[in-house]
Formats: sequence, C-alpha cells, structure tokens
Amino acid sequence: MPHDRRIWFMAGYGFVSGLPLLLSGYIFKLWLTDAHISLTLIGLTTYVGLAYSLKFVWAPVLDKPPPGPFRRLGRRRGWLAIVQPALILATIGLALSSPADRPALSVAAAALVAFCSASQDIAVDAWRIELFGQRDQGGALAAYVWGYRVALLVVTYGVIRLAGVAGWEMGLLGVAALLSLGPLVTLLAPEPDTFPTNETRKPSLVGRLRAAVLDPLQEFLGRPGAVVVLLFVALFKLGEAFAGLMTAPFYRALHFDLATIANNAWFSLGGTLAGYAMGAWLVARIGVGRSLLATGWAQTLAMAMYVVLARSEGLSAVLWGTVTTEAFAQGMADAAFLTYLSGLCSRRFTATQYALLSSVPALAIHTIGPWSGAVAAATGWFWFYVLSMAAALPAMALMLFMLRRYPPMDPAE
Repeated sequence: MPHDRRIWFMAGYGFVSGLPLLLSGYIFKLWLTDAHISLTLIGLTTYVGLAYSLKFVWAPVLDKPPPGPFRRLGRRRGWLAIVQPALILATIGLALSSPADRPALSVAAAALVAFCSASQDIAVDAWRIELFGQRDQGGALAAYVWGYRVALLVVTYGVIRLAGVAGWEMGLLGVAALLSLGPLVTLLAPEPDTFPTNETRKPSLVGRLRAAVLDPLQEFLGRPGAVVVLLFVALFKLGEAFAGLMTAPFYRALHFDLATIANNAWFSLGGTLAGYAMGAWLVARIGVGRSLLATGWAQTLAMAMYVVLARSEGLSAVLWGTVTTEAFAQGMADAAFLTYLSGLCSRRFTATQYALLSSVPALAIHTIGPWSGAVAAATGWFWFYVLSMAAALPAMALMLFMLRRYPPMDPAE
C-alpha cells in the first residue's frame, strides 16, 4: 500500500538522521578523551552542536528551489540530494582527522558534520510534514523515532566496539558507509506535491521571516506569564543535560573499557523506551501539570546515581544501573515536557512555535554546557554531579510557581 511504503521511507530517514547526531557529541567527546585532550577543551566542544539549535536560521534557504539539475528531484529531495553526499564527505573527513595531533581540524570537521546533519533534519522534517496528512503524522513520527533510536544504538554500540578493536577511524568510516543509505532513500522516496513552479508568487524574504518568526513570537509573548514560561522551558533540562555532557570522559576516568561503555547502548535504549511509555501513561492518567512535576523530580533525583557511580569505580553493574535509571527518568520527563510544549502552541502557528520553543532548552544548554569540562576539572567528578543536581533545583522551584500561577491548558485555538 502507498501508506505503508511512505512509512518505510520515514523510518529510513529516521535512521540516517540519527546516525550523525552523536558524531559531534558523545562519540566525539569519547574520542577526544582517548586522545588525552583536556576536560576544559572537551567541554568547550559542546559549541560544535550549536547547528542543531540554530538550524531555523538557514531553514528559509531550503524552502527555496534547489539549484541546477537537482530541481528535477523536487524541492525536498533536491536539497537532500545535495546535503546527504556533503554529510558523508564531512563524516569521512572527521574519521581521517587526528584529534591528538590537530584537535582544531577535528573540531572543525565535527562542526561541519553537525551543520550538514542539521540541514538534513530541516529537509526531512519538511518532507514529512508535506507528504503525510494530519491524521498520518502520528504514525510517521513513530516510524521516524524507531529508525532514529536504532541508529543511535548502532552508533553507540557499533562505533565504540569497533574503535576498541580497529581504532576510531574505522568506526567513523563505518558510519559514513551507513550514511550512504541516505541518498538511496532519497532517490526512491516520493516527492510531496508542493514544489513551487512560480517563484514570483512567493512572498519576499522579509515577509516570510515575519510570518515564520515575528508573528508567532508576538502571539506567544502577548500571553500572560510568557516570560516565566520561557524561563522554565530554558531551565527544565539544564541540570540533566549539564550532567550528561561529560559522561564520556567520566566513564573513561573511572577506567571502564570501550567494550563496557558500548554495552551502555542496550541499557539506555531499554530505559528510554520504558520511560517514554511510563511518561505517556502518567500524562493520560494524572494530566500534564502533575506529570510534569512528578517526572521533573524523578529526573533530578536520578542524577544521584552519577554521584553513587563516582564512588563506585570500576563496577559495571553500577554503571549500567546508572545508565538505565537516568534513561528511564529522562524518557519520562521528555514525554511530559514535550506534551507541555505542544500545549503551548497556538494552532495557527503550531510548527513554528514548537520549533522555536524546542530550541530554547538547546540554546541554554549550548550556552552554559561548554563550561562543564572546566567545572569538572576544578571540582572533581563527585562534586561535579552534586552541582549538576543543584543546577536542576531552580527549574523545579520555578515549576511550582508556574503550575500554580499559569497552569497548562489545552492547545490554543
């Protein structure tokens, strides 16, 4: 059936979108740790992932027709046919770099991977929204998430295990080989019937920017408590993300080998899927506000496992218990938090307001997160994770005020 065929393409796009994500984050930090790069510099490499937070800046370019012969593929597939080969080349460049000898070149290559990956995300999201009807979006997103999670498992487990046997270069080249599936999916996938044939009918760039950014922002900021809500959105994931940014060097500092760290992927996947299911059940059972409060505290308290791990050097059981607990708590909190964000969106600006709101926590993380390495180096791992727990407390206090003063409502009409 055509519907089933589109779902399989959606899962394929989820897989190739998930493959490069960790190459500029967790995997890159682990590689730098093995290259004996300082914790301060490893923390600063968090800036490499800013492309994922700022992709709305160049998204209007990908709304224009692609150049030259790529127009024959359509607007969405045409841009993907440009971006995906560039992503493969950037990944190969990262694999062939040497952070021990020239860390600046490795950082630049990782930043290029992040930029190409974020650009692929822009085109894939637009392809999904335009190809699937409103009633089919849930199934499309489910297929995308499953493909995405499988890719994260493959990268986390496969690359780390291969790096331990054949070196990081071979592990990253393996990801580049898997990314070659992207252009194949694009060539076979259908193109949405929205490719513009008359560019003169499109509004000006200023008009599009106003409609895409200014109007949704003005509508949101005009609501009571908008500033308080935005501050909460920025802070809610900060403590957990601050702790998670340095897990790669943390595990190596505890003398876990790459094979043991690779096994984390299985525990993380199981914990995350179970956490999402529990979070969704809580939202349906007790509502958005109370589930947000419960899962927020669970997410904060789960970080205590990192403190325990810091005092349990070398125990794999404690490591996997920490990974599972943190993934479960994070999955629960994400389910409630994303439901809350969805409820903040006006139906007139759903896509734009959701994109902007979901970028707020990422921008906050990439603003403060780069200093996590310096903090860890100055305080030691035990106190670093104690401080990470403390960093979550302002958001929890603000949540209590916000839920009482500005309780969640159904999506605005």
